[in-house]
Amino acid sequence: MQEVTIGIAGAAGDGLDKSGDTLAKTCGRLGLHVYAYNSYQSIIRGGHIWLRVRIGSDKVYSHGDHLNAVIALNQDSIERHAPEIEEGGVLVFNSDKFKCDPSLVNKGVQVLPLPMKEITAEVEKEHGALQPIMQNTVAVGAILYLANLGLEEASGVMSDTFSHKGQKVIDLNVSLLKVGYEYAKKNAKTFTSEWKFSKRRRPFITGNEAIAFGATVAGCKFYSAYPMTPASTILHWMVNHAKQTGVCIKQGEDEIAVINMAIGAGIAGARSMCATAGGGFALMTEAIGMAGIMEVPVVCVEVQRGGPSTGLPTKTEQADLYQCLGASQGEFPRIIVHPYDVADAYQTTIDVFNYADKYQLPVIIMSDLLLSEHPETVDPDKFTHDPKIDRGEIVKEWNPEENGKFKRFKFTQSGISPRALPGTPNTVFVNASDDHDEESILISDMFTSPPVRRMIMQKRMRKMENLLKEIPAPQLGGEKDADVTLVCWGSTYGAVREAAELLTAQGIKTNYLCIKWIVPFHAKEVSEILSNAKKKISVEVNFTSMMSKYIKGETGISMDHHINKYDGEPMEPHMIVNGVKEYIAKKQINLELSELEAKEIAYHYLRTHYAEKLRPTSVTRESANGHGEPVYNVELSERATGNKGGTIRIGTMTGATYSFEKHD
Repeated sequence: MQEVTIGIAGAAGDGLDKSGDTLAKTCGRLGLHVYAYNSYQSIIRGGHIWLRVRIGSDKVYSHGDHLNAVIALNQDSIERHAPEIEEGGVLVFNSDKFKCDPSLVNKGVQVLPLPMKEITAEVEKEHGALQPIMQNTVAVGAILYLANLGLEEASGVMSDTFSHKGQKVIDLNVSLLKVGYEYAKKNAKTFTSEWKFSKRRRPFITGNEAIAFGATVAGCKFYSAYPMTPASTILHWMVNHAKQTGVCIKQGEDEIAVINMAIGAGIAGARSMCATAGGGFALMTEAIGMAGIMEVPVVCVEVQRGGPSTGLPTKTEQADLYQCLGASQGEFPRIIVHPYDVADAYQTTIDVFNYADKYQLPVIIMSDLLLSEHPETVDPDKFTHDPKIDRGEIVKEWNPEENGKFKRFKFTQSGISPRALPGTPNTVFVNASDDHDEESILISDMFTSPPVRRMIMQKRMRKMENLLKEIPAPQLGGEKDADVTLVCWGSTYGAVREAAELLTAQGIKTNYLCIKWIVPFHAKEVSEILSNAKKKISVEVNFTSMMSKYIKGETGISMDHHINKYDGEPMEPHMIVNGVKEYIAKKQINLELSELEAKEIAYHYLRTHYAEKLRPTSVTRESANGHGEPVYNVELSERATGNKGGTIRIGTMTGATYSFEKHD
């Protein structure tokens, strides 16, 4: 497969998102496959934003772990990412403002400084003074040539992007693209071979957009939310498309109001959904149990981010599993599911609306920042436009003379009772948060009855037996007779799939098991698969291997090894490959800082204490030297002059910053 990864780096407010969208949508229209990931901070302006766009001739399942080109929009970005560019790649930046120390660039990497003022002079004559953000468009134009992507489709993307601003703005941006393209054509070489463009257009959407789209296709008519990253873009999509879809949208005063509104809509007969992140979900949990005991269909999306507490609002993690498993007090039937990619997020959302109605229960769709916010191209045939809609057993009319008194919670073999919407004649019942009998008479006070409590509990829980039979069991992907089985859940699927292919190609036959349906859980099928696995390795973006523990609790089967990542960034294929190889070689897990991480900690110290006037250049390691652990000596240079600027000493085990010595 032909593939390249292009990075765009700068600060918040530099316009990286628009540049990335232009590049990605151009590739999507050319028929190429794209997977993008934006590592950003909880800040409006400043900081460091790092967007990667991976482009492939075939489907790509993660943002990967290679880097072929970088557009650096500030000096900090040059210093951070120039060393990551692989041989044959290219660095592009505005040479009117920034410079690149040759020592930062690997052998065989092209450096293309763009003299912005000079090459945009003619455009400026025609269109007037250019805003600083226009450098991005010129740089994207250069990349279009260097990556062999051409100008035609990108010009069309610009036309669509700025259509609301008029032809003059469109012409300006297309002119800037051409300027960058032509300059690169004269002064650099392409870093990849020519592509074969199918021109098959593919939507470029995020997981949150897929969830919102799937909900509307499934017939969702009420959506409530309180904004919280990384779930907020579901609300944005719903609001932007409200007139087209007819969905009633309510932004509540808090997450308690949000979930109760959604439950109320479900009682009224509307397909309803709400969404939040882990902190907001903490406020929703009692109401989730209320939906369970009331047997109300409602869908709640819980998007994980770095925790605990407010934690890392803009970073990814898979650490809310036990929060969702323990949502609300007591026991009740519910579904917990975690889609594994964008297309699956769409289809899963449609499916769970049907399950919620049919089995009259709450559904928790788990996601995480990576799945919810990263965009990728998806084949159009993955989006079913006319899915089967199953509203379950809803009573349209009731004749008491023929059928007797309406029993909303009738004891049935299936556990599913007749459901009537408010206003249906002769179907009056009490929908309370206390437990009740068949007729909805409360059994929490003077009518307490242990046998009735036992029967109503058994009735509710019987739903899970049939539900488990209906939802698809997990299946192995990759090699059948493998040496290693990787076990994952959620968004780690893409990196795990690619890692399994890499390991197999390197002689370590590897397959993978992705857990999607969490409650109810296919214990029998998972047990059979893992019992036959030679080596079982869990791959999770958390510290304590939560899914591994859950699988052990349900099956009694332990993993042989764990690969974990908990720094806020997503799992990458090479980390999994290296982890598997180290396990096979019986190497101990090394939790020490790497030299690269030591540089990053030095960057952090300088940003927070010294206004970024210095930058880390080289790293050496020495013995404990009185600190109780070995230390890294990180040498610093002055950004303006390149002269030696100081030294920071950082502990290799603890990451402690022991000293900062500035050279005069």
